[in-house]
Amino acid sequence: MSRRTVALGALALSALLALTACSSSSNGAAAGGDDLGLAKGGTLTVATEGTYRPFTYHDESGKLVGYDVEIIEAVAKKLDLKVEFQETQWDGIFAGLDAGRVDVIANQVSINPEREAKYLFTEPYTVSPSVVVVKDDDDSVKTFADLKGKKTAQSLTSNFFKLAEEAGADVTPIEGWAQAVELLRQGRVDATVNDKLTFLDYEKTDGPTGLKIAAETDPAKSAIVTTKNKKALVEKMDDALDALREDGTLATISEKYFGADVTQ
Repeated sequence: MSRRTVALGALALSALLALTACSSSSNGAAAGGDDLGLAKGGTLTVATEGTYRPFTYHDESGKLVGYDVEIIEAVAKKLDLKVEFQETQWDGIFAGLDAGRVDVIANQVSINPEREAKYLFTEPYTVSPSVVVVKDDDDSVKTFADLKGKKTAQSLTSNFFKLAEEAGADVTPIEGWAQAVELLRQGRVDATVNDKLTFLDYEKTDGPTGLKIAAETDPAKSAIVTTKNKKALVEKMDDALDALREDGTLATISEKYFGADVTQ
């Protein structure tokens, strides 16, 4: 065998080893989530309020729990990713996503045309109507149109704020559900608009509350949301949600918090 043949053989072997190493690295990146454009390789960084029961809140021990928390944890597990939660008030939650400090928001984000123009959504994992909540003895509100001229308490960047504003309500800005119902019970506002599931959980855990549902919309859909440059991540999360729906995990989580399947 000539020296030239030996040299060519060695060169070919080196190229093969380099290609194999590159392939292993690529597979490792996929397994760790680096190909998904994550802020931290192998970790899904999630923005959530942590104060919006029963979707995202702290239990008696101080642990972050809730319907949305368990959904996103199940999705991350399917993708072989760790989860890191960053708690923030709702009015600042999209700013963290825009700045790249978090990868996704899991916080009952309703799908609407305005948000779809700027962000990417996964398949919905919650289907529930928005409702107008008033005091038990208030019969002046029977439809959303009846909110015209009335005071409501809403987070200014929420979908519920838009519903109240479109109905002609005089909106008092608040940070979240707890503050809204406190103002309502004190008589400082006439109503608040929120998710029906939030009110039903509130009645279940704090009732009787002296409040009631006066009107509701057609069911809205909520999903995990991320930025437009994370299409690959959305596709993977959709695959995970499909698998979780098929194996019954989504229904089980829903039954745990609501006693019914609200995922479809």
